[in-house]
Amino acid sequence: MHLPKLERRPELDALRGLFLVWMTLTHLPTRFSDFVDQPIGFVTSAEGFVFLSALLVGRLYVRELLEDGPRVRRKLWRRSLKIYGYHLLMLGFAFTVAAAYAVHTHKAALTNLLDFYLAHPMVAIVGSVLLLYCPPLLDILPMYVMFLFFTPLLLSASWRYGWRTILACSGLVWLLAQFGLRDLAHHAIVQVTHLHIPLQETGAFNLFAWQAVWIGGLWLGAQSAMGIAPLRRIPSWCAAVAGAVCLFFIGVRHGWLGSHLTQQSLGMMLDKWQIGPLRVLNLLAFMIVFYWLRKYVLRAVSIEPFLTLGKASLQVYCAHLFFVFAGLALLYGEVEQLQGITAITLVVVTFAVLLLVAANEARKRRKNREARKQAAIPSSVPQEEAA
Repeated sequence: MHLPKLERRPELDALRGLFLVWMTLTHLPTRFSDFVDQPIGFVTSAEGFVFLSALLVGRLYVRELLEDGPRVRRKLWRRSLKIYGYHLLMLGFAFTVAAAYAVHTHKAALTNLLDFYLAHPMVAIVGSVLLLYCPPLLDILPMYVMFLFFTPLLLSASWRYGWRTILACSGLVWLLAQFGLRDLAHHAIVQVTHLHIPLQETGAFNLFAWQAVWIGGLWLGAQSAMGIAPLRRIPSWCAAVAGAVCLFFIGVRHGWLGSHLTQQSLGMMLDKWQIGPLRVLNLLAFMIVFYWLRKYVLRAVSIEPFLTLGKASLQVYCAHLFFVFAGLALLYGEVEQLQGITAITLVVVTFAVLLLVAANEARKRRKNREARKQAAIPSSVPQEEAA
């Protein structure tokens, strides 16, 4: 099969860097989080980051799957194992340093974050290793590990059964997620493992709903790698309708449309954690608009520091969590956000260190490439493998 040459797309790294900056500002307990909390409708950095990561994985590996399926499976499973290792590192920090500080200082913010672990340490440790117990802020990597682990099977199934079947099955699972599939799965897991971990302690994300975001990204990435662009030609009328839908949801988000059309009144229909039906409509509308304006969007974001941060997304994501914990440790009493010079200092120091982490990762990759060239060994790892 003749395939078009796969072009390097640094702007995708830049977009991922933008989502990391957005996520960091959202997670740091400062007043800045108020300004980046769904400012343009019901879209957050989490949806963007998960979708874009899946798009990059599909784009990079679907072609390799045709040439050497077993090798691709090994690479993706090694990648999921590496991310799992980073997750264990973050858990080790949370269960030792953060937990000890919370108990010693009686910091409510940290204590509430780790309350189940502090009450049931052994169950929490075993459950976290099995990716069943996921404390707040530490629930994205487990989701990523599981999605990445099953990705080789999904890509293989796409060749055997076609993407329409994969997307239809994904849509069905998402629909079942809206009617309690997660509760049934949780009950079954508790019965099998005898680990009595409450549902709310298994992570905020409903994986049965969020798999649709991941599979949607895989599909677009795989199609683009094969020279097919499902959204290549968007009619102007379609972009206009999507734009009107976006304006509607922006109005709902900011309470401009009256008391009957607010985030609170629409409730679970807009829920982030299980990707409610109206949230799906909102996300699709924004995706169409941004894709229609992609020439201008990509030009605006393809700058530093987004490029450098996006290429080291895993390391940057883990590093940002340390500063989120540090910010929570600085809170006192009933205060929920840092303000003034303390908040500004935390933000400045956080991003300075994140840039150092990303730059250091870039240097290591350059050294590895140079070493491979000197040894006359062709590189088998694409630059975008940080996906």
